[in-house]
Amino acid sequence: MTTLPAPPEARRTTARSGLLLAALAAPAAMGVSGPSLALPEAARALAVTPAAAAWLMTAFGLGMAVGTPLLSATAGRRNGAAGVVRAAAVLVALGALLTLLAPGLPLAIAGRALEAAGAAGLNVAAFQLAGRDRSGRTPGLVAIGSAAGGTVGLFAGAAVAGALGWRAALVLPLLSLLTLRPVLHLAGGEEEGGGAPTRGDDTPRTPAVSLPLDTPRTSTPLPLDILRDRRFLAAAALMLALSTVNFGLMYAAPRRVAALTGWGPVQTGAFASVAALAGALLSWQLVRAAPSLGPARLRAVLALGSAVALVLAVSAPWPVAVLAGSGTSALVTAGGQGLLTGAATGSLPAARQGLAIGLFNLAFLIGVAAGPALAAFADQTVQFI
Repeated sequence: MTTLPAPPEARRTTARSGLLLAALAAPAAMGVSGPSLALPEAARALAVTPAAAAWLMTAFGLGMAVGTPLLSATAGRRNGAAGVVRAAAVLVALGALLTLLAPGLPLAIAGRALEAAGAAGLNVAAFQLAGRDRSGRTPGLVAIGSAAGGTVGLFAGAAVAGALGWRAALVLPLLSLLTLRPVLHLAGGEEEGGGAPTRGDDTPRTPAVSLPLDTPRTSTPLPLDILRDRRFLAAAALMLALSTVNFGLMYAAPRRVAALTGWGPVQTGAFASVAALAGALLSWQLVRAAPSLGPARLRAVLALGSAVALVLAVSAPWPVAVLAGSGTSALVTAGGQGLLTGAATGSLPAARQGLAIGLFNLAFLIGVAAGPALAAFADQTVQFI
């Protein structure tokens, strides 16, 4: 059966929805990278070491790793995406408030973790609502928004820290709340039980699409079959490595650039953001080349690219080379996140693929948390030696 092209008004509605949901997801990603260049000031203000202050980044990754499955499960039980948005907004607001008022590092870390759990929920809701669009355009816009938020966060964090103080760089996910009202309107009539949208406007609405995260959890068996699948394990392990290197460099590379150039945080953040954003955008070329490379050569390219990026960023004596390493890491990580998802689920039954994708994304988020912690530990170890 021939699929008729969508009318112009429907395409405009899809674009507006995609941009709105991208604006919901982008500040959540900013929360990962935003504090990077503000950590030295935070360490001085809190009277702790730079390695200890790096937990303000690590805690955010851990909070997202915990919050993503918990709020995904909540989305499948009651109130759908609208309920997740409300609950996540409360967590973001409470976490940000605790972070802003915390007198010491432990409470600031707790606030960041709470804020991250809320940010994870907003991310879950954004993709759940985007999943209503079967064309894939809306999820694509959300993914681009999330990637852009993570890369621009380096500059945004440095800029707001310079203008408002280092604590402001820790609460960038609050920007997601600016979209709260229109997002809840978009979620529309998702009442208890997942009913059809009931908000009264002239735009046709469809019932919420039943996504993998909407399936009941009570009858889901343990994922032992997934964890025994060699293709899944290979893809998840490589994604964990790529993510750990990438977010470790998000902590370490700007510091090396600043040390080599003498630039301030805002200038360093601007150049680091441009390098990472360029790498993320160029990942589309890797996606296009993937079919001709084949699975084995693709994995080799991703692993080699990450290794080269790490060597350049930590040892090159030129700031351009350090930035090139950071951009290369962003390229292989962004490309790998999409390409390895298919490799992770390709040999699994359709009924298990939704859970497998969740576990694969968990491997990515563990890297988000582990990267800054390992980079800070390595930095302290080198200084000690």
